[in-house]
Amino acid sequence: MLAQLRQTLRALERPAGIDGDPGSVALGVAAIDAALGGGLPRGALHEIAAAGETHVATAAGFALAVSARAARKSTVWIAEDMARAESGAPHGPGFDAFGLAPERLLTITAAHTRDLLWAMEEALRCRAVGVAIGELRHSELDMVALRRLSLAASERGALALLLRTSPPNDASTAATRWIVSAAPNDCFTVELTRNRRGLLGAWTLQWSDDEDDIMLATHAQPVAAPAADRPHRQIA
Repeated sequence: MLAQLRQTLRALERPAGIDGDPGSVALGVAAIDAALGGGLPRGALHEIAAAGETHVATAAGFALAVSARAARKSTVWIAEDMARAESGAPHGPGFDAFGLAPERLLTITAAHTRDLLWAMEEALRCRAVGVAIGELRHSELDMVALRRLSLAASERGALALLLRTSPPNDASTAATRWIVSAAPNDCFTVELTRNRRGLLGAWTLQWSDDEDDIMLATHAQPVAAPAADRPHRQIA
């Protein structure tokens, strides 16, 4: 009954421009996808925040990995001028490692937060755009701005990602909110602090390039590899 009620509420929130459920983006990690009810819901706003200034690149990498798994269309990355100046611009050749073709990514800079939010709304309403990423620097957003982004994403079933340089304290209409931090041994930690579908949690992940694109995988390898000069001992 609760599941049916949630489905009914989501249908009531969805504008008339989109029919049916736009689906979800599976992250490829069973525990996380289970907590999300199958994956990140499309047609919704999601917030990805770095745990601090030194973790911005890691949070950006997580946003790109999500975008690569979601991108059936083009991705638009919009950054404030200050964010681009302090964090740098995305490196085109590196996108191939994320399974995201550089020619399918459009980068834009905006002078002010209001310009960034306007550009995100316009991008989300474009039929050619599947994901819109907005990179903010220490900006507190009001509920009206966040609600407008949520509605714009729902109109076309697109994915809206707000990339923030520090964990926000403001209220949000986002479907999920993540805090991302770097960890030793090429790992990183993601903490799900808001989830409309209920479950929260934290997971340590690592990059895996075993497939054609970089996928998220739970960190299951030992911290120290076994010594190469020692004989292998089988445990019965």
